[in-house]
Parts: sequence; structure tokens; C-alpha cells
Amino acid sequence: MPATRTPSSARERIHLWWDLFIIVLVIANLALLLFDSLFLIPPLNTAFEAVTPGLHAAYEQNIHANFLSIDLAFVAVFLLDVLAGWAVAIAERRYHRWFFYPFVHWYDVLGCIPLSGFRLLRVLRVISLLFRLQRLGLIDVRCWYLYGVAAKYLDILLEELTDRISLRMLDNVQQQLRDSDDLSSSVIERVVEPRKQALIQEISLRLETMAGDIYTQNRDDTLRYVRGLVSRTLAESPELQRVSRLPMGTQLTKGLESSLSDLACHLVDEALVGLRSKEFSALVGHLAESGFDAWARTDPRTEQITEQVLIDMLELLKERIAVKSWQKKYE
Repeated sequence: MPATRTPSSARERIHLWWDLFIIVLVIANLALLLFDSLFLIPPLNTAFEAVTPGLHAAYEQNIHANFLSIDLAFVAVFLLDVLAGWAVAIAERRYHRWFFYPFVHWYDVLGCIPLSGFRLLRVLRVISLLFRLQRLGLIDVRCWYLYGVAAKYLDILLEELTDRISLRMLDNVQQQLRDSDDLSSSVIERVVEPRKQALIQEISLRLETMAGDIYTQNRDDTLRYVRGLVSRTLAESPELQRVSRLPMGTQLTKGLESSLSDLACHLVDEALVGLRSKEFSALVGHLAESGFDAWARTDPRTEQITEQVLIDMLELLKERIAVKSWQKKYE
């Protein structure tokens, strides 16, 4: 027993067959428009009459003479398609407002006007119907040879167009940089200065975090280095060498070395632990602010260096953009 079709599948099937019918009708109409346009060219008209005089006479009397009436018959079907599609869109609440359909499908509406300029819009109707069939999964235009050729040259065209626009824009930016005499000062006044305190706080925080993390991760190595440094310094001291020659001098120098090493390690440890104190934070903030002010000062040489750096960066971007990627893609 055959399966019963649901109303939705039956409706989709009706839509499908109607769309296919409209595609065939539009193609026939466009073919007729093209042939009649060629028929109006005197050399082609004469050649057509010379090759098939009977067919030429029949076409001229039956079709060319009544071309407007025939085209109006096509237009009547196309107009019916627009009205039917509008009604279906309203019934299915496809758009936010009921009157949106003719604006969305403007090419269908204008294509119904029987004038030469608007008749060409009927090509868009075929394209839109093909996209509909593509969405339904009934066809796959990406597998078509014509689609591949069109996609290839469209890709090349868009890449060349965007590359030229980008290069032109970068050329203009470079010229603006060359003509500008106060780029660095403008950047500092309008971009950096309003965010000065935030930048200083960020720099200070990063310096504190970096110093604290470095010491935490290398504390044992640091203290070992300090002990070794104290030991080498005492070993090279002539006074301690003389003391070590005295009775009990060796024990005395070892005790002194141990005490001084512990003292030095304690001082270093306390100093580095103090990196997290408020006093150190204030010191780092002051240093960052002083360095920031020194960095923010500009002079003609700074302006020239900044300008050249930016121009060279833009030139590098232009070289990258100028590479024709489509040649590697389609070679």
C-alpha cells in the first residue's frame, strides 16, 4: 500500500513542479527575446531569410508581428506567479509584514513590466528559483561546470578588486603620513595622554608581578648564589686569611662566613619579599610614570622615525596584499 503523503510534502511537491514550470517558461521567454532581438539585426535577418525563407516568413507573420501579445501572455503567467507567491508568503507568515514580499522579490515584480530594460530582470527569476531548488537539496549547482567557471572568475575578480582598493587606501595613508608633521604628538595627545594613568597602572602591575614571580620561581637559586658570593668574597679577603692562621682561626672564619651568608640571604630575601609591599608599589609607580613621561616626549627626530616605521609597515602590508593568491589556487 503506498505511503500517504502529508499535506506539507504535497504542498512542497506542488511548489517544486510550479517552480520547474516557471523556470522552463522563463528560459523559453528569454530565448524568444534573444531570437527576436537578433531577428531585428538586418544582416542576420537577411541571412535567416536566405537560408530558410519559409520559416522566416512564418516567424515574421506569426511571432514577430504578434511579439508584444505573446510577451504579454508570458507576463500574465509571471504576474500570476508573483501574486501566488505573495499569497503563499502571507499564509505561511514568511516575512515580518505582509507587504514585504514585493520588496524582497523586486526582480520578479519589475520583470513583469513588458519593456526591454525590465525584461532582462527575468534572468534573476531563474537564478532565484535555482537557489530555491538548491536549498531543497534537489540540485547541487556547485557540481555544475558552469558554476565552477563562474565561481572561479568571480573569485579572481573580487580578489583583484579588493587588492586594488586596499593598495589604493594604503597609498593614501602613506601619503597622509608623509604630509603630516605632528603625527607622534597627535597620537600622544589624543590617544596616549587620556589613558596615561591606566597605562601607568598596567605597567606598574606587570613589573611587580614579573619581579615577584621571578623571585618566587628562582628563590633557592638566588640564595645559593648569594651564599656562594659571600663565601668567595671572604675566601679572597687577606684579613680573614691571616685570621685563619691563628689558633682556632679556621673555626672562627667558618662561623663568620656562615653568619654573614645567613645575614646576606636574609637581607636579600627580605628585600625581594618586600617587592609586594605598598612602598615598592609606590616606587614602581613613580618609576613607571617618570619613564612614561620621558617616552612621551617627542622631537623632530622622533616624528621622523615614527613616520618611517609606519610607512615601512604599510609597505610590507602592500607587498603581502599584492601577492596574487588566485594564481596558486587555480594553477
